[in-house]
Amino acid sequence: MAPRAYWKGYLKLSLVSCPIALYPATSSSERVSFNRINRETGNRLKQLLVDSESGEPVEREDIAKGYEVGKGEYVLVEDDELEKIRIESTHTIDINSFVPRAEIDDRYVGNCYYIAPTDKVGQEAFVVMRDAMRDRDMVALGRVVLSRREHVVMLEPFDKGILAATLRYAYEVRDQASYFEDIDEIKLPGEMKDLAAHIVETKAGHFDPKDYEDHYETAVVDLIRKKQAGRPIEVEKPVEEQPRVINLMDALRASVEGDTRKKPAAARSQGRRTTAKGKKRSAG
Repeated sequence: MAPRAYWKGYLKLSLVSCPIALYPATSSSERVSFNRINRETGNRLKQLLVDSESGEPVEREDIAKGYEVGKGEYVLVEDDELEKIRIESTHTIDINSFVPRAEIDDRYVGNCYYIAPTDKVGQEAFVVMRDAMRDRDMVALGRVVLSRREHVVMLEPFDKGILAATLRYAYEVRDQASYFEDIDEIKLPGEMKDLAAHIVETKAGHFDPKDYEDHYETAVVDLIRKKQAGRPIEVEKPVEEQPRVINLMDALRASVEGDTRKKPAAARSQGRRTTAKGKKRSAG
């Protein structure tokens, strides 16, 4: 059974449409989260909004939205005023165009969702649109209203379904020029580039998210389990800082030499495993 849908509506391409559902493709709910509590009573704390000048608590009916136009000066905006300009959801993702995926800068990609058809009747239309994109190596662009905001969405074939990603608007993405303007154009020596290339080649591999562990999350879970069990909490010794190598060429050479030393050791252990297996077979 599929999880509960975040949004339901229709996917439409020209005169072809099918009922679909959106499901969040990522989640942070599995992370450990903490509540604020009163250390003396152990009770959970409630948030209380107070006036920044008087310090007096403010009742819910007196809380309003304000846009700061000057220091300490705000334009009040009422909820009913925002309601009047709210974009009504048509509950339809209308595909407007198709573009090569490589043309979409990854900085613009936001939240991801899985899209799947909601009934058997609409599956054929869904597959037609999915495969049309896959066969031409293109992604679709459309618009959808989520949480009262209109979003541009990128749709691309993914496994048996479609992966949708909201796209940020141009004003939300910062230009990189001001961050990189102090980086000089440096002509590197050939040997230095060759050493760096060698290190890259020896460490080349393939991405598998399961290879990477959230060490902080693991440590927090371990801490909570120890405290629940009443076990003592050991304070780990600080990690000694590695000596800094000032000369870049020496650092690259040392890195290459370090990788070269590791390989024979690995080869020897592999040989020992092979020999051990051979002995076991003979014994058998």
